[in-house]
Amino acid sequence: ALHELLQQTLLDHPLNEADLQGMASIDLKAREPALLALAERLGLPFATYSARTLTPYQDRLSHHSARSYAATGCMGVAESAALALAEHCTIGAAVLRVKRRHSAVATLAIACTEPHRGCTQRST
Repeated sequence: ALHELLQQTLLDHPLNEADLQGMASIDLKAREPALLALAERLGLPFATYSARTLTPYQDRLSHHSARSYAATGCMGVAESAALALAEHCTIGAAVLRVKRRHSAVATLAIACTEPHRGCTQRST
């Protein structure tokens, strides 16, 4: 489900897998098999961040989720983690290249610091 959501997202935007620099999520998802498998399949590093680390990004999110906050302590895992990873991949402030997209079982966002670079992540 996550790979299909990613593929559709890349088709809907002028991006391809080569533009992705990594995947990220909240530390609660560090051992999630689907995330680990997708990172391996794509040959991307997978980083996780604590809710505390993701909190400073909340004013840059396109969507604030009370449900996500109740479950994780973060108002929006996908966008926050994408922004955090993009800023850790390079020097500079990240922006959301693709705002939160979701399916019934997956959520992702893509952030970048350069026009054609990004980092993706997922949460449920």
